[in-house]
Amino acid sequence: MITLDGSQGEGGGQILRTALALSAVTGTPFEITGIRARRPKPGLMRQHLVSVRAAAAVCGAQVTGGELGSTSLRFVPGPVRGGTYAFDIGSAGSTLLVAQTILPPLLRAGQETAVTLVGGTHNPFAPSFPFMEGAFLPLLDRMGFLCGFRLEKAGFYPAGGGQCVMNNGSPPGRAALVLESVPATPRVGARVCVVGLDVEIAHREMATLGEQLALDPQGTSIDRCPGAIGIGNTVHVTVALDGYSEVFTAHGERGVPAEVVARNAATQAKAFLASGAAVGEHLADQLLLPMALAAGGSFTTHVLSAHTQTQIRVMETFIGKCVRTETCGPGLYRVHVQAV
Repeated sequence: MITLDGSQGEGGGQILRTALALSAVTGTPFEITGIRARRPKPGLMRQHLVSVRAAAAVCGAQVTGGELGSTSLRFVPGPVRGGTYAFDIGSAGSTLLVAQTILPPLLRAGQETAVTLVGGTHNPFAPSFPFMEGAFLPLLDRMGFLCGFRLEKAGFYPAGGGQCVMNNGSPPGRAALVLESVPATPRVGARVCVVGLDVEIAHREMATLGEQLALDPQGTSIDRCPGAIGIGNTVHVTVALDGYSEVFTAHGERGVPAEVVARNAATQAKAFLASGAAVGEHLADQLLLPMALAAGGSFTTHVLSAHTQTQIRVMETFIGKCVRTETCGPGLYRVHVQAV
């Protein structure tokens, strides 16, 4: 039985999600206390509770402490099972974070699976669907994992109500992932999403992006997200690299001018482009576990965030020391991942 302190590292939901995934992968039970101890509202919120229930469902786990607001949890997994699943967060909580919790064990099991997730698909402080589609999934494919995501309806914070479907198949084989070089002049595109708002907001954001970045006109679009509930606005800047993209997202907020939202996304993209890294801050921590479960590899990044370092520590607890980092220049790091 592994014991974890949820207040360590970034002190949020990352420790719990990674522990659930690795417990299901390895068959190792764990206990965790201090769940989300560093957040304004500690304990399990809806999206974290659904992550627990989803992980338990795919591996037949026995769970103690799986209630809203719980700050401790005991999770005893069984064998991972493919099949058809559906999970409704019941709020605008992130469907993509729930998906990333159960994705590692389902990928490792290599069984046919279809998972329907209902909740938020375009959330602050979580991967958005365009990020999953453009940045994460192509790299899973390169590692040899067969995984597809389909957005059926966008769900913006705070209304939620979005729906996506995740399909996993049996992997044909696993390959090392090496991402250490980038094109000299990568193509930069942009997609602006607006729901229930004047489309003029999107045009102002696109104009600001054009002032801040050398956009490829063929790679720009405005998306009205048909069928989405409520109101919402996101800006996604896409940097096309070697067979994958980095996607940088900013979310519109009440009282925040459209130009400020666009400059936020542009600033993230410019920092990445100036660094010479192959992987951005958020993709860095999300690649570690799939790489360890595939054939390892390495990548360069310009930020070793608290999320990334927390991910490394939790992985070490369950599967041993399999990640090594080194500084290879000012503001540039190389991350080595060993297959397990």
